Amino acid sequence: MWNADSRMRRLATRRKRCDCYLASDKIKLSFTVTTLADEGMWPFNNVPKAEIKRRYGFNVTDAWLRKVQLASVRFNNGASGSFVSPDGLVLTNHHVASSAVQQLSTPGNDYIKNGFYARTRAAELKAPDLEINVLVNIEDVTARVSGAVKTDMTAVEANATRRAEIAAIEKTSLAATNLRSEVVTLYRGGQYHLYRYKTYTDVRVAFVPEYAIAFFGGDADNFTYPRYSLDIAFLRVYEHGKPLKADNHLNWSESGVRENELVFLSGHHGSTARLNTVAHLEFMRDIALPFSLKQLSRQRETLLKYSAQGEEQERRAREDLFGTENSLKRIRGQFEGLQNNFLIAKKRQGEDALRRQLSIDPRRQKEYGEAWQEIARGREEFQSRFVEISFLETDFANTTLFGFARTLVRLATENAKPNAERLPEYTEARRASLELNLFSPAPIYKDFEKIKIAGLLSHLRDELGVEHPLVRKILDGKMPEARAEELIEGTQLQDAAYRKRLAANGLKVIEESTDPIIVLARSIDPDARSARKFYEPILSVERANYAKIARALYEVEGTKLYPDATSTLRLSYGAVKGYREKDKRIPPFTMFSGLYQRSKHHTNQPPYKLPRRWIERKSTLELNLPLTFVTTNDSVGGCSGSPVVNKNAEIVGVIFDGNIQSLAGHFIYNDAQNRAIAVDSRGIIDALTKLYGATRIADELTK
Repeated sequence: MWNADSRMRRLATRRKRCDCYLASDKIKLSFTVTTLADEGMWPFNNVPKAEIKRRYGFNVTDAWLRKVQLASVRFNNGASGSFVSPDGLVLTNHHVASSAVQQLSTPGNDYIKNGFYARTRAAELKAPDLEINVLVNIEDVTARVSGAVKTDMTAVEANATRRAEIAAIEKTSLAATNLRSEVVTLYRGGQYHLYRYKTYTDVRVAFVPEYAIAFFGGDADNFTYPRYSLDIAFLRVYEHGKPLKADNHLNWSESGVRENELVFLSGHHGSTARLNTVAHLEFMRDIALPFSLKQLSRQRETLLKYSAQGEEQERRAREDLFGTENSLKRIRGQFEGLQNNFLIAKKRQGEDALRRQLSIDPRRQKEYGEAWQEIARGREEFQSRFVEISFLETDFANTTLFGFARTLVRLATENAKPNAERLPEYTEARRASLELNLFSPAPIYKDFEKIKIAGLLSHLRDELGVEHPLVRKILDGKMPEARAEELIEGTQLQDAAYRKRLAANGLKVIEESTDPIIVLARSIDPDARSARKFYEPILSVERANYAKIARALYEVEGTKLYPDATSTLRLSYGAVKGYREKDKRIPPFTMFSGLYQRSKHHTNQPPYKLPRRWIERKSTLELNLPLTFVTTNDSVGGCSGSPVVNKNAEIVGVIFDGNIQSLAGHFIYNDAQNRAIAVDSRGIIDALTKLYGATRIADELTK
């Protein structure tokens, strides 16, 4: 399941910091792309219209693209969705909305377990900290970003210059348009595009089904197919206290799709590493991914221990446990993909072929030939402090209260700097989203925070050793459990008003604060900044050399490239199509009848236990109606909630997962077996009307 809660977003941030997503020097490329198979996640201003026309006979017009673009939305937790009515109704996945739904739940009213349906618009529940962004336009700012770099600059100086120029572009754009403005790096620095978003922060929950049906089959069926899940949620965007008038929305297809039919996926794919060198992939295989698997396994044990304490503890931990188990399976799939000799061999073959091509031309060899060795040297150097950096820059921030403390400490420090010199996440253009999360009124449970921090401290001690200076500073001579107790019991950071006061009163208040978690964050921030000073020069050199490889690829292969995913809106095209697995044909559709057969096979026991209404009202359903289907659309994590649309720009489904074979799609696309999994539009309507009595929602979709 393409999970995309806030914790996953922070993990994605770590990958960006530690696995490098790249910038460049003065490069200007124009990519008009031709591909083989249904491969590629295409920026909306660079869709391969001619190739789609050649393969499927469909003419993608600018008007069609504009409609789909403006109907697509991005959540601040990294996931996707779409407007499906003129009154601001948004369709996404249950697992995308579940963090908000959990925040709205109480011990006596568990909306995750029981589901929620607002019978009137007045009954729709406002999510505490959800934000929705709509991509309004894209502007190429490559010349401005690359032009700021001088030829005599070092890689570190060039990177700092680009960062300052990007901050200036974003600040100017925000002031001029009042639109969220983000400069996106494409083609490893070959292009820089300014993405402007209209932002909405009044998002309300209209309908979610029970967790048992949204995640039917649980972790056992995650990333598998056939799959039987109603993984949907309907939210509504409000503006000025009224439902948003969404002029660009996707009409609902009541007829659905047929096998082999052309479909498009419009979503915000998180990241891919398809242009990574073999040395970089080997670093991920041997260092980064094994560490992540170990960390997530320990985290899972901690969450299971807490969940076992009682029903309320199980409710509080459910969302974190879901995300952790999902990440474990996803990263394990990536790890196994990199252990596959075929994948590495194919990557090495392509790399060697390109380098042979370059060696023929003295000019190309001089300009690009050393790039691979430079990246390999950097990865080897980075390895020495990878674990320490991971703890300092990411793992501590993954606990809610320490994450708040880190943000407050750095916010006060960065505010005192000119905008262009700040860390990118603290620039003015990104302030609104940062504060939405920092000042969220969502409930925080101290007993839950204690066990999470204690688990993290234990992992820190075991990985770095009790005598490591960082471990000694953080534990302060105490056992992890005692240190966690001291930190959590002494803090007031669970109070949103307290956090707001700290943020408003500047650096002096932060420096004088005696709140124990603020004190801890303050004490290790120099260590974290020192770590950044260690790895940022490495990544700066790496970025420059990846940019050389991108330019070399373009010179040699011309139009065969597309950019790696960057959590920005992309369009992929493909067809509804099954596949073969171990000599068995997997059909493209699953039916309601298969859901009941699977539940019966497992004697209706968790995670195959159906909600009561699904048993009591079974006779009302059309059992041969499709519930889910698979497509060849290229997709990775981050596209959860993405609409699947037909040639008429009608919504025929919503993506919620990929099959197990798709996990290696982070590195390479395999059209024979990579599949995206969607809930079928026909099954959604049947369930809404016949099982949930949600006619208000169904009528709004189909009128």
